[in-house]
Amino acid sequence: MPRHGAWATYGKIAAAVVAVLAISATAVVGYAAVDLLATAAVKPPVKLESEKMLENVPDIGAMEGGLNFLLVGSDKRPDDGAFGDPAEESAVLNDVTMLLHISQDHSHVEVVSFPRDMLVDVPECVDPNNPEGERLSALSETRMNEVLSWGGFGCVAATIEQLTGVQIPVGGIVEFYGVAALSSAIGGVDVCVVDRIEDPYTGLFLDPGTHSLQGMDALAFLRTRHGVGDGSDLGRISNQQTFLASLMRTMQSSGTLGDPVKLYSIAKAVLSNMTLSTALQNPAQLMAIARTLQDIDLSKIVFVQYPTVYTDGFSAVVPAESAQALNAALVADHPIAIDPNATNSSDFGTVTDPNAPAPAEPPPAEAPATDAPATAPPADALPSDVTGQTAADVRCSSANEG
Repeated sequence: MPRHGAWATYGKIAAAVVAVLAISATAVVGYAAVDLLATAAVKPPVKLESEKMLENVPDIGAMEGGLNFLLVGSDKRPDDGAFGDPAEESAVLNDVTMLLHISQDHSHVEVVSFPRDMLVDVPECVDPNNPEGERLSALSETRMNEVLSWGGFGCVAATIEQLTGVQIPVGGIVEFYGVAALSSAIGGVDVCVVDRIEDPYTGLFLDPGTHSLQGMDALAFLRTRHGVGDGSDLGRISNQQTFLASLMRTMQSSGTLGDPVKLYSIAKAVLSNMTLSTALQNPAQLMAIARTLQDIDLSKIVFVQYPTVYTDGFSAVVPAESAQALNAALVADHPIAIDPNATNSSDFGTVTDPNAPAPAEPPPAEAPATDAPATAPPADALPSDVTGQTAADVRCSSANEG
C-alpha cells in the first residue's frame, strides 16, 4: 500500500471530525426543537382576538406599527403551598400587567407597566369558559388586577387595547416559579440597593450594595412591595423596572440573546412556566422576538409606568392626563423620552446609583451631509410626571421608611 502524506491524513481526520460535529449539531438542534415543541404543548394556549393581525405576516419587522406583546403576572399560588394555601389565598389576579412594544424597524422598545389598582373600563369580552357563547358584559371603573379573573387573558388584552389604542396579537401569563426559572437560566441579575431592605412578607432581606439575584431571591425582589419605595404597588413597579433594566444589560453583555444554547435554556424556562397565546406555540416565534432585542441600543429600551393620579381617599389610581401622550407615541410607533428628574422626584421611585461615574459630556453634533440618509424620528418627550428609566440607566432600590 502506498504511504499517504501526513497532510492528507490530517485532512481526512479533520474532515471526519467536521462531519461528526455537523451531524451531532444537527441532532442537538433537532432534539432541542422537538423538546421545545413538546414543552409548549403541555399547557393549552390562550387566544387573543387580535391574533388575526399575524395572518400572512412573514416576520415581526413586517408588522405595521411594530409588535405588541402582553405579559401578565398572575398571583395564582402553586399547588405545593410554598406561597400559601392555593385554595384560600389564590384569586388568580393579574398583579403584574406589562405591555412590550417593539418598533417596526427594531430601533426602539417600550415596556409599559400598568398599576394593579388602576381603575379601568373593561370592554365586552369573549367568555374563556364558553368562547362560542354570549360575551361577558362590559365593566366600568374596575381595578386592573381583577380583569384576569373576570374574563381571562384575552379580556386583559382587550382592556389594554381599549386603554392605549394599540392592538396586541401575542402574549402570555407567568406565575411565581416562572420568574425564578428565567432568572436562573440567565445566571443571575445584578440589583443595586442603597439602604437595607427588610420585607418579611416576601422574605427579602438585602444589605446596601449590589447583589446578584436568581431563583427565589429574584422572585422575592420582584414581589416586594412593603420593603421598597413608598410601600405601594407604584413603588414595586419602579423596583421591577430596575431589575428588568439590569436583566437587559446582562442579556446583551453576556451574549445571551446571540447564544443558541443560552437562548434554548431561556426558551425552555419560559415555555415550562408560562401559558402563551396561540401564535407563540411555535418556539421559533418566541425566540425570534427575543433575538430582536439583541442589538437594540440600551438607551432606546425604555421602561415606563403608565401615568396615574390617586383618587380621593387614595384607595386607587386613575389614568392621568399625560397618559394620552404615551398612548399617542405607542400608536404612532415613536420612541419616547422620559424626563430624567421625574423618577428622582417621585415618592415611589428608585434613585440614581450613588457609585455610578458622572456621565461624560457628549461630543458636539456634526452637521449631516446633504446626501445623508434619513434618520429615525426624534423621541416624543413625555410630560414630567411620567416616571421610568432606560435599560442603560443603573438605578438603585431604596427601602420603605415605614
